[in-house]
Amino acid sequence: VLFVESGGGLVQPGGSLRLSCVASGFTFSSYSMTWYRQSPGKEREEVATIGDPGGHTNYADFVKGRFTISRDNAKRTVDLQMNFLQPEDTAKYYCNFPGREDYPDKYWGQGTQVSVSS
Repeated sequence: VLFVESGGGLVQPGGSLRLSCVASGFTFSSYSMTWYRQSPGKEREEVATIGDPGGHTNYADFVKGRFTISRDNAKRTVDLQMNFLQPEDTAKYYCNFPGREDYPDKYWGQGTQVSVSS
């Protein structure tokens, strides 16, 4: 199983970014997928989850109305559109299966850094 995240960067408060994760090594369409984030000194936390093959979505309260998760099963990708970004959204973002926030590093991709600052 491999996850490769991309799309991060530096953005001003109120700006937008679109993250993408390409997954391989499993039957992508059969699994729910989750975006997580981790800030320095903090625990990894779930941001948004999308069910398989692409129906139900669930968001953490701190991103509701600002972030949108989507997936393309043909491309094996799960995206996170992030709007109205705030400095507290600064973190490294990862994708993985739901419920893995406590899994060790070997179960994670390299992540993509999102920095929100003026």
